Amino acid sequence: MRIILGGTAADAVGLDDVLGAVDARLGGNELPPLIVASANVDHVHHFGSGGAHAGLIEAQNAEDAEWLVLLDGMPLVWRVNRLTGRQWPRLTGSDLLPLLLTRAEAMGAVVGFLGGMPQVHAALAAVLAERYPGLTVGGYWAPERAELESPDGARELAEKVRAAGVQLLVVGLGKPRQERWLAEQAAAAGIRVGLAFGASADFLAGAVDRVPERWRESGFEWLYRLSREPRRLARRYLREGPPAAWRLLRDSRIPGQRR
Repeated sequence: MRIILGGTAADAVGLDDVLGAVDARLGGNELPPLIVASANVDHVHHFGSGGAHAGLIEAQNAEDAEWLVLLDGMPLVWRVNRLTGRQWPRLTGSDLLPLLLTRAEAMGAVVGFLGGMPQVHAALAAVLAERYPGLTVGGYWAPERAELESPDGARELAEKVRAAGVQLLVVGLGKPRQERWLAEQAAAAGIRVGLAFGASADFLAGAVDRVPERWRESGFEWLYRLSREPRRLARRYLREGPPAAWRLLRDSRIPGQRR
């Protein structure tokens, strides 16, 4: 079910819906790429009404790519539950990635990883070799910011991904960079599925510890993270977060229904 949350599109779906959509793309050659993104309050800040990248998802030409935007943050789950009158699951990239890699392994799909640090890629490669011995990895790319911001650099990176034959690309560039790159380059990269999953690959590699489950499920994950990285995250959570949360409250609806 497509929902507007804070002025940007998101999808209320179940786990089976996600797995089925990815399977369909990995198994079909004639379909446009599927971009799977995780939405939280920070996502609303960037892509919602008044955000610097408002309309990016909605403006995507369906012939170039299609979006599946999952409910990752608990405030978004609560808002959708209230709008629809039913309970929807929280679907995080960190929980989904191991499942999707298992399916890619079973289907013989080539996987690639874009974003992160070379040393993390080395650790990730060791984890993948142990847990998914039959998985084919086409490459790891750790581009500099200047390369991503340059049209020529972004295009050349897409060409490298295409040359490697990657079908499932895990993109961990942080918001909004990962969504922007996929919106602009998914078709050129020749991928079938692009996962805008932030630090999910870092969690899998063991390079970053996940927030304890009780904090995630309570909706106070942001407070836990802020307490541990106040200098890096103060702007996101204390300055940008409250206006985005207000937009989530005031500018959310089911398309076609009266506000």
